[in-house]
Amino acid sequence: MLIETAIAQFIETLRQGGRASPATISAYGRDLYAWARFSLHRGQTEIAQIDRGSLRAYLLAERSRGVSIRSLRRHFAALRALYRHLQRDAPELRNPASGLAMPRAEQRLPDWLTVDQARLLMQPAAISDAEAAPQDFTRLRDQLILELLYSSALRVSELAGLNLGDLDRHAGTVRVLGKGRKERIVPVGQPAWAALRDYLATRPAVAASGEMALFVNRRGQRLTVRSIQVRVKNLGGARLGQSLHPHTLRHSAASHLLQSSGDLRAVQEYLGHAGIGTTAIYTHMDYQQLARVYDQAHPRSRRGDQDMKHFEGKA
Repeated sequence: MLIETAIAQFIETLRQGGRASPATISAYGRDLYAWARFSLHRGQTEIAQIDRGSLRAYLLAERSRGVSIRSLRRHFAALRALYRHLQRDAPELRNPASGLAMPRAEQRLPDWLTVDQARLLMQPAAISDAEAAPQDFTRLRDQLILELLYSSALRVSELAGLNLGDLDRHAGTVRVLGKGRKERIVPVGQPAWAALRDYLATRPAVAASGEMALFVNRRGQRLTVRSIQVRVKNLGGARLGQSLHPHTLRHSAASHLLQSSGDLRAVQEYLGHAGIGTTAIYTHMDYQQLARVYDQAHPRSRRGDQDMKHFEGKA
């Protein structure tokens, strides 16, 4: 069977199956046809001509072209899915993707703010009394968005999904529905409670009748994830001079808590991570900070060693 024919049949099966998203189908199509073109240049047009070395050569060529590890893993997943599909109709077909090692994912450290940057972000811009009244609702809502994202390390989807009844002032907590519809209870700091009180004073005049969402737009309907992302981006630009994503506040809150407490398990619960391995990335952030402090301050660091030689030269 021609490689391009096999790909076309596989993509059509994905479309008809209804399980794969349109984005996944589109990405698989792009990746597989790129592989088909690479194979054609090598004189390989038939599926039967492809062996493990051929696939390895393709992945190496893509990597040398500057393709990220994340994209390369998607290419690899597309190839494995294609061969699983082909073997359903032809079990005897050799599967060169079987046993081929998946490229290891890059470990990207999350973006985060310093404590001083977080403090600056939480300081609302001063406005006059004449300006305050017509802007109160939006201004106070946006302030609460920042406070809750940072205070409780919420995902933007969790924040958008909050209802009025999810906040427990007596316990000082918020009930969050996270990934996999897993519920967790996380603490809320005093500045966030103060921002909540101010916002709730303006919400009834705007919210639609019966609307239970905590955060609503000017039309009184639940604020969408995209709207929150835009508001946070704009607030970051106005207060910090940089574009800001809601997840940056979650990362920042986790990092600052870990730096202060050293309790990785507590941070795991705080973030709602299923495994400690996901939370462990924040220890790498601390190691980076430790390395900087060490180089600057320790007598036996590289810089400290240079300073010692300079001192000894004067002795």
